[in-house]
Amino acid sequence: MDQRLCSKVACVNDAVSTLTYDYADSMAVLGPLSYTQEPHSYDLCSKHSDRLSVPQGWQVVRHVVMRDLGFSA
Repeated sequence: MDQRLCSKVACVNDAVSTLTYDYADSMAVLGPLSYTQEPHSYDLCSKHSDRLSVPQGWQVVRHVVMRDLGFSA
């Protein structure tokens, strides 16, 4: 996967997450960086991912990747 820049204007940081909107459900979905760049999504750096805000009445769904914590089964 090639490095992609944050979609925010004038930001030169590497993207770490992908934001998509579901307008019908008034929802913003923020997840790990997608494998390919999609025309209807926005790639964000960690700073802009952390500061994400949505219109009043909308909800944000944040998908988090669980990392190996060293537990064994």
